[in-house]
Amino acid sequence: MPPRPPLTLYLAAPRGFCAGVDRAIRIVELAIEKWGAPVYVRHEIVHNKFVVDGLRAKGAVFVEELDDCPPDRPVVFSAHGVPKAVPAEAARREMIAVDATCPLVTKVHNEAARHHENGLQLIMIGHEGHPETVGTMGQLPPGEVLLVETVQDVARLQVRDPQKLAYITQTTLSVDDTADIAAALVARFPAILVPAHDDICYATTNRQMAVKAMAPRIDALLVIGAPNSSNSKRLVEVGRTAGCTYAQLIQRAAEIDWRALDGITAIGITAGASAPEVLVNEVIDAFAQRFDLQVERVETAVENVEFKVPRILREPA
Repeated sequence: MPPRPPLTLYLAAPRGFCAGVDRAIRIVELAIEKWGAPVYVRHEIVHNKFVVDGLRAKGAVFVEELDDCPPDRPVVFSAHGVPKAVPAEAARREMIAVDATCPLVTKVHNEAARHHENGLQLIMIGHEGHPETVGTMGQLPPGEVLLVETVQDVARLQVRDPQKLAYITQTTLSVDDTADIAAALVARFPAILVPAHDDICYATTNRQMAVKAMAPRIDALLVIGAPNSSNSKRLVEVGRTAGCTYAQLIQRAAEIDWRALDGITAIGITAGASAPEVLVNEVIDAFAQRFDLQVERVETAVENVEFKVPRILREPA
């Protein structure tokens, strides 16, 4: 057997599950324990096929709309949040509903509601059609939240009153891209109210910072995550912007393009906030089989955030 080529694998820290994702998964598991299977989940609880398949095997049934849920079984709302009309309809149907919305997304919902009560029109920086964006915009009546995705969108905005505006953001965006759009909003609408604290969540920010720290040291970057995961796709973009010309999103080790990695001496590995550590280990093992591997951690932050599950799951059945 020929000698394996040497490779340094830089492992991002933090990576993988954030507190909101961990809480959402526990909510589904606890709901199944409390009420038995099936428990219905509106939309993927988090954007990761491995996680969703694991919960499905335990008794979760994933649906897109509340109409797909029978009224006599519990329903869980995903970590991304839902429009206000969804829990209202669940209450009308007298369903047992458990809200797994990430508390940091709920914070943005509350922020939007507060601005609306004060007579302000909202501008949301986010991705059209993403469940979080749909859920946040759905907290207010139609027309009260305008969506922008790019700096160019800001120039095309038609607002009700330039003096009565505030902006909010999706929590899983690129920190740098969002800063550019926010700057364009402030330049065009100097009176706009800006968030007191950055809406982009700590986990998204921390994972992007780790990728930026790794980028100068690596020949390639692999981001473990789902193709419909916003924060995972942003990590790929951040890596490319930071100078890593080969940056790819993969779901599992089986998707690694080994030919594209031929001749590399250093690779960076990270995982989106909804990707479990078991998939990271699977990728590391795949590299260990092909290379004389040296693993180095690139740690840029320490996370110790934990969110409580809803009270309904802490009470006796």
